[in-house]
Amino acid sequence: MTAIDPYATLGVSRNAGNDEIRSAFRKLAKELHPDMNPNDKVAAERFKRVSAAYEIIGDPPKRRQFDSGEIDASGEPRHNYQHSYAGGGGDFSGIFDEMFKSHTGRHSGRGPDPRGTNGFSRRGQDVRYTLEIDFEEAVSGVKKRVTMPEGGILDLAVPEGTADSQVLRLRGKGSPGLLGAEPGDALVEIKVRPHARFSRDGLDIHVDVPVTLDEAVLGGKIEVSTVNGRVSLTLPKGTASGRMFRLKGKGIRNPKTGGAGDQIVTIQIVMPEEVDDELAYFFNVWKQKRSYDPGPR
Repeated sequence: MTAIDPYATLGVSRNAGNDEIRSAFRKLAKELHPDMNPNDKVAAERFKRVSAAYEIIGDPPKRRQFDSGEIDASGEPRHNYQHSYAGGGGDFSGIFDEMFKSHTGRHSGRGPDPRGTNGFSRRGQDVRYTLEIDFEEAVSGVKKRVTMPEGGILDLAVPEGTADSQVLRLRGKGSPGLLGAEPGDALVEIKVRPHARFSRDGLDIHVDVPVTLDEAVLGGKIEVSTVNGRVSLTLPKGTASGRMFRLKGKGIRNPKTGGAGDQIVTIQIVMPEEVDDELAYFFNVWKQKRSYDPGPR
């Protein structure tokens, strides 16, 4: 079914108030409902369009999203949206309850119960959110509580090893279904904040580690930070700036396989803030005896 302008479908202007929209829907829904028009395919099709239109502009938050261009006439997010609305539904069902109860308070029985799942029901829309977390939280996993635009709460368990832009699906946490159908899902896109030192490549973590001139020349053990704490790394004598070392299993764990990536350490030699006369004299004498070619420049 091709979605058209919901205002035109209900026969109201874009400046119509909520009461006017509600009144227009009640009138059309009662006129076109399958109970009143058994075996009338044209009326059934119009009834579906009217119901879909009211689901958009009969819900004030969704109406605002439609008017601002966040969602289209079928309720689907447009490309420039940031998040979707995950509410509504109760007022819509309430109208049908009021219109199609008999004097005993039961459904009239002349056609399908509008509150049940039938040919006119529709699964609820998926809703989308963006959640920012820290680098360490993505690596180790974290539990977060997300406040939705209409005030609802989502409790979300971000699994360890979650990557930037990964989308987590929460079944049944989206918009309510139409006329008793199942609700949609909540799709949460994870945005991982950059870390000051660490960066990620698949399951591997990269980090630049500064060392002093004497550590690079003499070698020895240094302590290196990882996402799981500090570990010891042995530098050979004469370690050059830019040399890389691999710390096995110190990267990101894959919860599905139980394996883990590595941490890649890149050495950066940092000169002292001030080169004193003693150091300058030493290297001046040293280079007279042992000058070397560092390679193309």
